[in-house]
Amino acid sequence: MKIVGTAIIVNDRQEILIGQRPEGKDLAGLWEFPGGKCEKGETIEECIKREIKEELDVDVEVHEFLLEVKKEYQHGSFVLNVHKAKIKDVKNLKSNVHQKLVWVKVSELRNYEYPEADIDIIEYLERNF
Repeated sequence: MKIVGTAIIVNDRQEILIGQRPEGKDLAGLWEFPGGKCEKGETIEECIKREIKEELDVDVEVHEFLLEVKKEYQHGSFVLNVHKAKIKDVKNLKSNVHQKLVWVKVSELRNYEYPEADIDIIEYLERNF
């Protein structure tokens, strides 16, 4: 089972950052919350910081744990550990991995298509954000 650090990155307007998965990857074209697989010996917080730096070229502050989501896909089993996060310097934000990045309000999240695991996160955000 792969452990994934997932970030709910919130800006000053209370919008959430989502990215579109690139072509050639599993679940290509679907939207997701930034993050990725933990490396051996890495904490979830360290994983989120590293993945966000790799994917978005920015540093983040990792805040509170929000929820855990377990899902099985054809390409593997995953446990998503979801934390709230904030970009330290948003003007440096760029996409190194995603086809597109967009900031959306919680009420707009369902306007995009996601992997199954992210639907559980959206439901949580709709109830608690």
